[in-house]
Amino acid sequence: MTRSDKTSERLVLEPEMCVDWQGEKPRPPASKPMGTGPTIERQAGRIPPAPATVQAKDGAAFHKRVSEPDIAGALGATIRRIWANILGVLLFSGVSNMLVLAIPIYLFQISDRVLTSRSIDTLVMLTVVIVGAVLLQVVFDAIRRGMLLRSSVDISARLGAPILSAAARASLQSAGQEYQTLGDLQQVRSFLVSGTLLSLLDLPFAPLFILAIFLVHPHLGLMVLTTAVLLMAIAMMNQRATAKSFAEANRHLSRANLHLDSMMRNSQIINALAMIPEAVTIWGRDAASSMTAQVRAQDRNIAFAGASRAVRLLTQVGLLGWGAYLALHGEITGGMVIAASIIAGRALAPIEGAIEGWNHVLLSRAAYGRISALLKSSPLNQQRLKLPHPEGRLDVERLLYVPNGTKRVVLNAITFSLNPGASLAIVGNSGAGKTTLGKMLVGSILPTSGSVRLDLMDLRNWDQRQLGQCIGYLPQDVQLFPGTIKDNIARMRPDARDEEIYQAAVLADVHDMIAKLPEGYETIVAADGSPLSGGQKQRIGLARAFFGGPRLVVLDEPNSNLDTAGDRALSRAMALAKKDGITMIVVTQKYQLLQDVDNIMLLADGQIAAFGARDQMLERLASRKPPPANQPPAMARPPQAQAPQAHVQPQAQHPQAAPPQAGPGRQPATPPAPEAGR
Repeated sequence: MTRSDKTSERLVLEPEMCVDWQGEKPRPPASKPMGTGPTIERQAGRIPPAPATVQAKDGAAFHKRVSEPDIAGALGATIRRIWANILGVLLFSGVSNMLVLAIPIYLFQISDRVLTSRSIDTLVMLTVVIVGAVLLQVVFDAIRRGMLLRSSVDISARLGAPILSAAARASLQSAGQEYQTLGDLQQVRSFLVSGTLLSLLDLPFAPLFILAIFLVHPHLGLMVLTTAVLLMAIAMMNQRATAKSFAEANRHLSRANLHLDSMMRNSQIINALAMIPEAVTIWGRDAASSMTAQVRAQDRNIAFAGASRAVRLLTQVGLLGWGAYLALHGEITGGMVIAASIIAGRALAPIEGAIEGWNHVLLSRAAYGRISALLKSSPLNQQRLKLPHPEGRLDVERLLYVPNGTKRVVLNAITFSLNPGASLAIVGNSGAGKTTLGKMLVGSILPTSGSVRLDLMDLRNWDQRQLGQCIGYLPQDVQLFPGTIKDNIARMRPDARDEEIYQAAVLADVHDMIAKLPEGYETIVAADGSPLSGGQKQRIGLARAFFGGPRLVVLDEPNSNLDTAGDRALSRAMALAKKDGITMIVVTQKYQLLQDVDNIMLLADGQIAAFGARDQMLERLASRKPPPANQPPAMARPPQAQAPQAHVQPQAQHPQAAPPQAGPGRQPATPPAPEAGR
């Protein structure tokens, strides 16, 4: 006797499932044959032959490659466009910096020419020329700032959609922190319009000003050049001293933002259970760590910025003093001294500005690195073959799932097959892995190893847009999007036809419910689902799952919020889906739904404890009544010989399945009975 048989004999139904169903007439077996083996290698079920020439509506063959959005290419194209704008800004910066010399030249000419010659005409002409130069400098500076502003808008418009698409896809293997990359895009945008970038763009023209000071006198030029080198050394020390602290602050801030998002999603629970202090404490822990690291880095940055400012001011004092000394010896004039001091301030200002804004540089560089890594590593960059519309054949091979960052095995060696049009109910205790398996069957999470195949093709190799049109999914926690009921049923697709929406509502048996609403299909649904009740949201979610004629539908506790009328409507919807040949998988603990499926799977500790036809499984589960309270169950007698199951074999009997693993300090125990609630 196999371990699976022993296990199944000790399984009993919970009181909610102990219904007097034995008196009913046995139902005939499903009209469509089930698979004859648990793996693809055994060729379970009927495989549709691939047609040689299947023409789409546009005349193209079905194997035409889908034009995927160029996620990684969008980054390169945007950067090239930004660099083109930066070169234009550099050109205007060069002209603007040259025009800045107008004021020192004006002071020099007034001191050495106008005051000595006492010529009013010379003063007027100089003033007119300098006023024109200043106005041009203001115009060119405004132009370059406008170009940077439009560049920031352009980078947001070009990269916003690719980043959001790549983040949504990458969230399959994470907790969704990739969505914060949109905040990184905002960081890059703010850097493009910041004064720090303007200082960096003015920095290449600092040698021009130093050269002008050298022309006044070599001694003054050497003083300014030495100061520039000293300021560059201060900038490098500032970068080394603050990079680690700024990175730590950014890391803690990201975690604090994740906690904030969690509070927003669970605001009702937080208020109902009076968890506001605890939630704020969890958020405040990371927020405080972020602020502590940021203050530490900013203190160092302020110290280095103060040192650079002191060096610059002392340099200007030295220039004036030494220039006066040279003027006393007749080597330069007083106007040259004043002009050299002004030019020196202009030459050193970009370096000082870069030091003060170095934090912005580090944060923007790190943000760009995360954006680049996300876009370049996105699976959306790969082109997928557009396949024929599937029939609904499902094959699951040796699924193993270990959540990231943990060593706990949630699913282990799950293997089974379903033919098109078959239906399966997954039952088991809480924590058995039912919901995780349901998510994996629709591709919302990816397995650690193993594969889920729809019509023999791994879900990861399907074109995502096409796969979404072929699959329906109703999660445990139904969430609707802000919009009308019509939009929610149509999955927010603007090109959805009214007949498709109506067909989905009829198939889910929710048309009558929607018709009784004051606005019908045009009823506006808020972000929290109001004005719909929990059961109504669940039924709208069921219609959304049936939209578009999917061939595989997975329902996770579809009647958890339904009343008696809703249960009857769900039963009718499953019957209609079976009639249409839709492969149905239902995660449930309710006996009513077990009567509407062809097969039942029992999960225990992440493994298949039993799998068989509905009537056989119900007999095995109901073979023993639940024992009285506080009384251990008696040993079950050995089962009688049964006919071999010709459909999908349980995991424990599969030769390639991993053996059950006992946790530390415990022995492999008989899986418990499925409980009535989750």
